[in-house]
Amino acid sequence: MTETGTLRKTALNATHRAAKAKMVDFGGWDMPVEYSGLIAEHMAVRTAVGLFDVSHMGDIQLRGPGSLAALQQLCMNDASKLAEGQAQYSAMLYPNGTFVDDVVVHKLSGNDYLIVINAGTREKDVQWIRQTIGRMPGVHINDFSDYYTQLAIQGPRAAETLQKLTSTDLSAIKNYWFTWGQVCGLHNVMIARTGYTGEDGFEIYIPSDVATSERVWNEVLAAGAEFGILPCGLGARNTLRLESAMALYGHEISDTINALEAGLGRYAKLDKPEFVGRDALLAIQADGGPKRKLVGLEMMERGIGRDGYPVFSLDGAQAGERIGEITSGSPAPFLKKNIAMAYVPVEHSGLETELAVEIRGQKVKARVVPLPFYKKSKKSA
Repeated sequence: MTETGTLRKTALNATHRAAKAKMVDFGGWDMPVEYSGLIAEHMAVRTAVGLFDVSHMGDIQLRGPGSLAALQQLCMNDASKLAEGQAQYSAMLYPNGTFVDDVVVHKLSGNDYLIVINAGTREKDVQWIRQTIGRMPGVHINDFSDYYTQLAIQGPRAAETLQKLTSTDLSAIKNYWFTWGQVCGLHNVMIARTGYTGEDGFEIYIPSDVATSERVWNEVLAAGAEFGILPCGLGARNTLRLESAMALYGHEISDTINALEAGLGRYAKLDKPEFVGRDALLAIQADGGPKRKLVGLEMMERGIGRDGYPVFSLDGAQAGERIGEITSGSPAPFLKKNIAMAYVPVEHSGLETELAVEIRGQKVKARVVPLPFYKKSKKSA
């Protein structure tokens, strides 16, 4: 990847532009937001297969005899439970229990871990990692973010698509596990059964040179052609993760939101030794738990609740008062409903509770519904 002017570019930038993708500034990166259209791309992933360039994500390696101890201090999940070839969802927290970033941790070998971090927080994350564990003994921190092109092949036909390009038995890779194999003639490619769409799928890590990246991108599209594969942009990636209620930094998680109110307490292993943010989460628990909660909303009347729109109560002593705001909201292409996630006080978070969202000065009814809004079928390979 290179840096040109104010926007960074992945190795596939020219490929996206040649395909007439609509490009936007995303966290300082020149990225495709859509190709053929958000709804078509979203539906391709839900019903068949889609291909995403997610090379803007960061890749940080912790290596050495002290790497596990450093990771345990840095992240809230328990990395000691990982087997070689296994990944886990986790997060780095500030001392007050709020988010530096959510991450996926991969155990490459006994003393070797890969942390995949978000694009928009990349520089901040790397600085935080070095500041937090850089002086711990026996751990070497390497930023390999620019060494890889990361492609996400997602959807119920993802395995069939990728299987054409590798001799590795993809059916043997369980969700949140990975292996190394040959893909498109490239050796030692990391093949992970991970993703950010709520569907079955894989993420592959290949060398970031332009020629290799373009060749593999085109070969994946050719392999998925019979299934109706579409190249997909960040727009569909966002609506897919929203339907699946997956958190996005700056929306459901941030430096003002703690892990318990975000509904991610199951990943915070408070019984493991000290990690940054643990004491704050224990104090919140001791004080009766979080005072607000992330909930799913389904609009009951015409109107789309967008990010940042205020939420109001409809009953009780607080009737008519602003009680929260939407963190993410949009039409859900597959579910054919207008949905949103929002933070509201715990007393207003019960299922079927009716609330109101202010849309262009009008209060529009919504109700609290279970999360996630969408779960993939069990038929996925």
